[in-house]
Amino acid sequence: MTTESHGNRLDPHLARYAQRTHSMTASEIRSLFAVASRPEVVSLAGGMPNIAALSMDVVSRSVTEMLAKRGQVALQYGSGNGDPRLREQICDIVALQGITTHPDDVVVTVGSQMALDLVTRIFCDPGDVIVAEAPSYVGALGVFRAYQVGVEHVAMDEHGLEPTALRERLETLAAQGRTPKFVYTIPTFHNPAGLSQPQQRRAEILQICQSAGVLVIEDDPYGLLGFEGSIPEAIRAHDSDGVIYLGSFSKTFAAGLRVGWAVAPHGVREKLTLAAEAAVLCPPAYSQLTISTYLETQPWMDQVKTFREVYRERRDAALESLAQFMPAGTTWTRPDGGFYVWVTLPDGIDATSMLPRAVTARVAYVPGTAFYIDGQGRQNLRISYCFPTPDAIREGVRRLGGVLEEELELLNTFGTTAGPAGSAPTDQAAAPGPQTL
Repeated sequence: MTTESHGNRLDPHLARYAQRTHSMTASEIRSLFAVASRPEVVSLAGGMPNIAALSMDVVSRSVTEMLAKRGQVALQYGSGNGDPRLREQICDIVALQGITTHPDDVVVTVGSQMALDLVTRIFCDPGDVIVAEAPSYVGALGVFRAYQVGVEHVAMDEHGLEPTALRERLETLAAQGRTPKFVYTIPTFHNPAGLSQPQQRRAEILQICQSAGVLVIEDDPYGLLGFEGSIPEAIRAHDSDGVIYLGSFSKTFAAGLRVGWAVAPHGVREKLTLAAEAAVLCPPAYSQLTISTYLETQPWMDQVKTFREVYRERRDAALESLAQFMPAGTTWTRPDGGFYVWVTLPDGIDATSMLPRAVTARVAYVPGTAFYIDGQGRQNLRISYCFPTPDAIREGVRRLGGVLEEELELLNTFGTTAGPAGSAPTDQAAAPGPQTL
């Protein structure tokens, strides 16, 4: 056996991998981390929660009490679908969004990313198709690629997933004899677009999917983090059989504990539990009981309100800075919650090609192509305002504005920017409708 016949010098096992492995690639966000973590770079890239707003004394007390009362349980194997008491508490949390469910229909996962993986694993074979918003969460796209699933993007407008476009896409697929395994949507404070679907639109999207006999995957990590104080009603609140609802404690407590969940129809829950047991045997009891104790003993909704105010302040800093420093022709969304602003650059500017020069200017963002399966989004970028201080956000946007001005100067002088030749064209019809400030 020779290296040449089975791989290359970097990876002699290349020829042994399963076919699905070849579609697994690092996301553009992950590749930015090494650069963005440098102290001189203002990172507007990663969506890291602002843990500085969480009292470490409160966490310490919760852990201490949990170990004192349930330490032997916390350090032992647990149930494949999660701690029973935590599942009851999750039922109370999702009730805030209008969802009535039973603890038996909750599966606790290692973050909601694992829930996405499990849902795709149990429903999708290689070559199957799903429907997702354009743009869409980069972590979901990575899961779909890994399972060799085709993604059909559907356009968004200023209110999120566009119903007419969704209906037309489902009709087109049906005419081709292709039934999507599910429609994947983030209806509340969308990642990356920052948009939210009004209640009437959620009802219309649900009706379209029900009529087409297509399952809905509702991903909702940000639902409690609205800046106006109200909590949007979930799509799942109106259909317990046709919607799987995914949630997470990463944004409302601590991302490092890696605890999320899926609320699913009973039969689906059984399959999710079996898939979870095959992957991890059981989710970490220590993390689950830490969160359960925190929910039991602390005014956790007060902490959520604190997070809301922290992120509102940072959102305002981002929007004010964009209005001050972005050149004419730049537009952006106005999020009412969550972590992100979606920016559309002036015509002719390529966010992917501009990124190296932005990093040289000591500011990082995520180019829009990360959020599409097919190379769209070159004229877009995502700004994350959740982690930097307001002053750092203002400085980062100022630097970004300077880079963009230089790109426009090159474009006006030479008819092109300094980006590589042959860049993919931008498909603005597939981007959400931004609001110009």
